[in-house]
Amino acid sequence: MDKTYNPHAIEQHWYQTWEREGHFAPSGTGTPYCIMIPPPNVTGSLHMGHAFQDTLMDALIRYHRMRGDNTLWQAGTDHAGIATQMVVERQLGAQEITRHDLGREEFIKRIWDWKQESGGTITRQLRRMGSSLDWSRERFTMDEGLSDAVREVFVRLYEDGLIYRGKRLVNWDPVLHTAVSDLEGISVVVIHSDLAMRTWHTGDALVFGPAFVGKTADEIVEY
Repeated sequence: MDKTYNPHAIEQHWYQTWEREGHFAPSGTGTPYCIMIPPPNVTGSLHMGHAFQDTLMDALIRYHRMRGDNTLWQAGTDHAGIATQMVVERQLGAQEITRHDLGREEFIKRIWDWKQESGGTITRQLRRMGSSLDWSRERFTMDEGLSDAVREVFVRLYEDGLIYRGKRLVNWDPVLHTAVSDLEGISVVVIHSDLAMRTWHTGDALVFGPAFVGKTADEIVEY
């Protein structure tokens, strides 16, 4: 027996065994308990924040599964729209190519190719962490049927008077040629005077350089 634990020799084998034998799927009996994973964006790979939140969800899922509840941890990834487009455009920029050089169809194909690469990395990382997701139900936010469900929800909300439709000022991105949300429309204000703060334990002043303050973009036009 090895004197030290070797995760590579043990964890992958048992994870594949559990997945193959359906241990992560709902049992079909007991009290329903479901968590839908906040779908990671296919803009790259997972980070420590994903590992932290997925560990908490996995602990809850395993607890309810051991209690005999009808437990589902829904797996999926998010297309991330503009953010994914920007990743692919940066890759093209490194080759001194623009999306206009490629044309619409070829550019969309490049984005789908990237989705396959990034999405595959994400699912491998989740499996490597031991996340007990039901992979037989894995979905992508652009899968057939999901957009229909989203539209139906918005129509119902509108008909129930819970949301409204109207004109408003939006943030227009002259590079992407589309409107972006307030969260993505950021400008930076530079405060040129030095920023000073006093330490709580000595009262001494620490002088920093110029401060950079982010705020919602001023450059808005009517859309």
